[in-house]
Amino acid sequence: MSTALVVIDMQQGMFTDEIAPYRGDEVLQCVGDLLKRARASRVPIFHVQHDGGPGDILGKGSAGWPHHPAVAPKDGEPVIEKRHGSAFQDTDLHVRLQAAGIDRLVIAGMQTEICVDSACRAAAALGYSVVLASDAHTTFDSPVLPAERIVAHHNRTLDGMFVELSATSEVRF
Repeated sequence: MSTALVVIDMQQGMFTDEIAPYRGDEVLQCVGDLLKRARASRVPIFHVQHDGGPGDILGKGSAGWPHHPAVAPKDGEPVIEKRHGSAFQDTDLHVRLQAAGIDRLVIAGMQTEICVDSACRAAAALGYSVVLASDAHTTFDSPVLPAERIVAHHNRTLDGMFVELSATSEVRF
């Protein structure tokens, strides 16, 4: 199998003093570890960047738009800009992955219940073998559930049917 790492929406606007993701620093370290190991193994890396539109904290050109410096793309690593929850909807991600002969994805990033979940499900529906790094995705507390439970729920729900769940330290490229 030919593997790629897909890092979703790890943007500065997700890491501010006003809002802080659950285990944010730990997730940055886990994503950083995945990036380091993928680069060392020459595994293709695709960074996904969300454009929330004008006035949004992740709006293109806003202070929140750039990738977090701890996990920013290196020269030559493609960046897929998206306007929807799924990294596949109205983007060329699938075409790029197919052109590169990729059939297995390792997914990490933000937000667990929106963009990470939809990328995992869409990738599985498109026939990719998907590994979700269980400790390398996160979100925020919602009015209904704390972030810790959202992450745990999605790990449990996605595992088996849509993804193979794996701790960062156990992900193999």
